[in-house]
Amino acid sequence: MTTDADLKARVRERMTRTGETYTAAREALLAEPPPAHPPRAGTRPDPEDPPLRALVVETDLAADRAVATFVDGDRLRSIPTRRRPRAAVLMHLLLRFERGREYAEPEVNALLATANEDVASLRRELVDYRWLQRADGVYRVAEEVPARFPSEAQEVPTDEVARFARVPRHPG
Repeated sequence: MTTDADLKARVRERMTRTGETYTAAREALLAEPPPAHPPRAGTRPDPEDPPLRALVVETDLAADRAVATFVDGDRLRSIPTRRRPRAAVLMHLLLRFERGREYAEPEVNALLATANEDVASLRRELVDYRWLQRADGVYRVAEEVPARFPSEAQEVPTDEVARFARVPRHPG
């Protein structure tokens, strides 16, 4: 049995197109390099690669659906328990901060308190995902998207770079 589930359909399509017998069309297809598959976890697809463009859009829509499900205006209905929706919601909350600005912990708490009363969990998760950096009681938004381990990359939205780019920059 082949590992390519649609081989039979591709063979028949080639038969129709070229007039070859089933065996000749199958042999010709098996001699071609295998079709591109989506990237492994931990790598980012190139949004300009046409076969992967649909994958990026689909993932983006899934993260947007998670935000729409859990966010009501400025408030969180609840903090998602599943990691993927939680990461999408956290990235949405990150938009309340500015890159290049320093925040004291009470300021971070005040910004997060407008979304949910469990500010400690939200703050900890933002730091754990390395979108927010903490040093000596001062918080800053990371300057760039952190490198991800494969297990971590499957939790964050695939368009993490684009979402992170939407975080406003402090004018000063």
